[in-house]
Amino acid sequence: MPDRILGIESSCDDTSAAVIEDGFLLSNVIASQQVHKDYGGVVPELASRAHEQNIVPVVSQALAKAGIQATDLTAIAFTRGPGLLGSLLVGTSFAKALGLALDIPIVMVNHLQGHILANFIKERGEENRQPTFPYICLLVSGGNSQIVQVNNPLDFVILGQTIDDAVGEAFDKCSKMMGLGYPGGPVIDKLAKEGDPKRFKFAKPHIPGLDYSFSGIKTSLLYFLRDELAKDADFIEKNKEDLCASFQKTLIDILLDKLVKAVKQTGITEVTIGGGVAANSELRDRIEEEGRRRGWNTYLPARKFTTDNAAMIAIAGWFHYLHGERTPLDVVPVSRIADY
Repeated sequence: MPDRILGIESSCDDTSAAVIEDGFLLSNVIASQQVHKDYGGVVPELASRAHEQNIVPVVSQALAKAGIQATDLTAIAFTRGPGLLGSLLVGTSFAKALGLALDIPIVMVNHLQGHILANFIKERGEENRQPTFPYICLLVSGGNSQIVQVNNPLDFVILGQTIDDAVGEAFDKCSKMMGLGYPGGPVIDKLAKEGDPKRFKFAKPHIPGLDYSFSGIKTSLLYFLRDELAKDADFIEKNKEDLCASFQKTLIDILLDKLVKAVKQTGITEVTIGGGVAANSELRDRIEEEGRRRGWNTYLPARKFTTDNAAMIAIAGWFHYLHGERTPLDVVPVSRIADY
């Protein structure tokens, strides 16, 4: 009998369910919440309410698209954390209730592990390139910026991480300062394609080791815009493409500088990226360029698997399930997880 894993993801503002059969994706359904755009960021209370409305239809659609019944499932994988506690509570409670009703095991998953293992999601008819262990993953999202050494699907070592803000937050704050909307990453990526990345210079932090810092570059942009707007009230509108290109280049320079150091220090040349910022087109291009130049084997997950989705939770849960891990029904979600 094949292993059919239902994955449930509800860590932030997307409700998602997916079905994996022996590592191959059968379905991946995502319900996004548009209401947060009006507030320039995710409102936790609104997010949890929307999850309550979406969880049943999303799971039903995932099962239907996979062509199976709930009784055909082997186990249920769900995101325990990190994330918004109210949102996580919806997914965790649903997974426990469904697992109990079907008398099948549940498996908790660290949300960040899902991003790191997204390259192992297989789709029929696709090339399905996968890194070999050990590999280095640059994990970049709205809440996390880390360099992780992955020794096997259950063994993760953090080599470096941000000491303050995440790179995804820097993209969002930049967009907010310029009045470009939320989420900021896709908007900046699009405008940057039309701009000159060398037009403006922003301060880069000097942090020892492999750790990151992104608070200073946001301050640098804030003061720069303040001074320029004092001279010309239309400065942003006249220069938004160049501003986005220059700011984006600075962020990616910072990311790649530490990634190159990590590869040199470890000697591991299998390199992947994960997380929402892994959808950024310049970051993807430049990592591939570095790989060709330095002899790395680079692996980029499909863009649909970079943002929050249940397929990555299902594949991570499958690895845990194969290892014999099972989660008791008294488990509770956690907003923060210190390590892997």
